Amino acid sequence: MEPVTPLEQALHTARALVLADLVAGEVAEADVVSLVEESVVQRRWWVEQWPDGVEFVAGLVAQDVQDALLDRYGRWPLCPVCGGGDPHALEVEPELGPDPHWVCHQAGVKVAAVGSLGSAGTGGTPPS
Repeated sequence: MEPVTPLEQALHTARALVLADLVAGEVAEADVVSLVEESVVQRRWWVEQWPDGVEFVAGLVAQDVQDALLDRYGRWPLCPVCGGGDPHALEVEPELGPDPHWVCHQAGVKVAAVGSLGSAGTGGTPPS
């Protein structure tokens, strides 16, 4: 058995983190999981072209899935911090960097690390 490369490890980690957030939000349906897989395939190619970007993969996969969900279903993940007003989605920060977090820009707070939305009490299904 061959050792797992840093690229494959980063891709597996990114997949697991984003799936954990989708499960926390109760939106991990088969078609949504397929969006994760599509992103992982695209990001594999991206990191093969730019190996120094391997540490950014988790945040990029989270952003890819968030964008794909917005196009198909609506905003995700919804902010658990702001109780009133219009529902709004969290954003991934840094946009291109290590240690990605879900952030509420309206409240100006980090809500959870990517992969840890379940511990933040967030979730909510995207609007239909």
